[in-house]
Amino acid sequence: MIDESDPAQPRVVATQAALDFLREIQGDHPDILFHQSGGCCDGSSPMCYPTSDYRVGETDVKLGEIGGVPVYISGSQFAVWKHTQLIIDVVPGRGGMFSLDNGRERRFLTRSRLLAGGEACPVPAVTVPVAQ
Repeated sequence: MIDESDPAQPRVVATQAALDFLREIQGDHPDILFHQSGGCCDGSSPMCYPTSDYRVGETDVKLGEIGGVPVYISGSQFAVWKHTQLIIDVVPGRGGMFSLDNGRERRFLTRSRLLAGGEACPVPAVTVPVAQ
């Protein structure tokens, strides 16, 4: 496992809604972790597992922690997303098939923003011209 966590410039953060939902899940499963899915079965959802049910691979990258819960991503996926900060959020819907948020009618969702030079890059607003 490679550790890319940096408290000064976190690669992963969470919304308050995600942290609240995380605490709810920890009521049933106190020792958990996240692994950012690569897209096979559950799209690009952050998957939440009991730590005893998931083996972190030696090429997985630790992005950091949210609410004290470690967040990992595969090394190959990190190579593609290394210039982004992941933002874990929660939205209505069904969670990933094997993720602990499944069946709770809410699910975790990953949003992102670009990083450059150690700072977040603002994303410019897009104006769509209206046809006359």
